[in-house]
Amino acid sequence: MGAPKMFFAGSGGQGILLMGQMIGAAAMLEGKEATFFPSYGPEMRGGTANCTVIVSDKPISSPLIFESDCVVAMTLPSMHKFEQTLKPGGLLMLNTSLIRHAPKRNDINVIEVPVTELANELGNSRVANIIMLGAFIRATNVVSPENIEKIIHDVFSGQRSALLELNLKAFNFWQQ
Repeated sequence: MGAPKMFFAGSGGQGILLMGQMIGAAAMLEGKEATFFPSYGPEMRGGTANCTVIVSDKPISSPLIFESDCVVAMTLPSMHKFEQTLKPGGLLMLNTSLIRHAPKRNDINVIEVPVTELANELGNSRVANIIMLGAFIRATNVVSPENIEKIIHDVFSGQRSALLELNLKAFNFWQQ
């Protein structure tokens, strides 16, 4: 994948923007160019949230994307909104814990991950985004899993250090 253009979408409070930020930070650790462009509704928790991320070896002229290589949809409305942006042959990753409908398109690749159920197995539904992040990184190799783990160490340090081990376990929990 040359310079992948990605959408991450769901509801506020699901950690959608954190997924995008972590990929961008990991890309910079690898010496790559990265953009992160968040968008969220005024409600924050429970409202809509999405972000675009672009990773490239070359300068990126704009963070805006209209056609994507990958979409991560954590909710059904997100799938409906962003599925149409995928290029033919693109990757759609679905949280099948909350999305029980099949995508409309048959010219894309789909990976289904029941992240909410998996997070509940780990004892904390709030790590669903990190489970999806792990699945996404392993499916795309857009950045190395090792660099995402470095970012997890950074994010979950200080006052949040009690959450470090759980998030590392969540990142490595789902294997396709």
